[in-house]
Amino acid sequence: MEYLNVGKIVNTQGLQGEMRVLSVSDFSEERFKKGNQLALFDSQDQFVQMVEIYSHRKVKQFDIIKFKGMYHINDIEKYKTYSLKIAVEDLSELEEGAFYYHEIIGLPVYEGDQLLGEIKEILQPGANDVWVVKRKGKSDLLLPYIPPVVLEVDLEAGRILVEVPEGLDDEN
Repeated sequence: MEYLNVGKIVNTQGLQGEMRVLSVSDFSEERFKKGNQLALFDSQDQFVQMVEIYSHRKVKQFDIIKFKGMYHINDIEKYKTYSLKIAVEDLSELEEGAFYYHEIIGLPVYEGDQLLGEIKEILQPGANDVWVVKRKGKSDLLLPYIPPVVLEVDLEAGRILVEVPEGLDDEN
């Protein structure tokens, strides 16, 4: 079975079995909803067990979650650095023009006919996502995911077309 990463447990939160999770999901509210099943993987990326979300809330950049049946810090301390994943077949259908992060990461990014690099990761700092473009021989380019910058995401052709605003790329 194939799994996709949706979060990393970075620490415990209090004494009641809550964990701080750094989400790498494009739909954290949906992923960590009470009753959802996720796969727990250890730091060597080995499957450990399925867990059910008992509670979820946001605190700053973290998702604070608790697993059903694990209500004390002693139950969850061992899971620090573990990853939470979802089975690919559990992904829901998206509306047209929408996509999952895993479909974007690794795609080549073009400005016109010029290859800029490929999507390395997607950051969620606030109002809009920021796509990190890994480039050869240059520092990473940070592109805000907004219509005047990201012109087209073509999943079938496997490419992204952008227009880098003046001043955004200081290495030109």
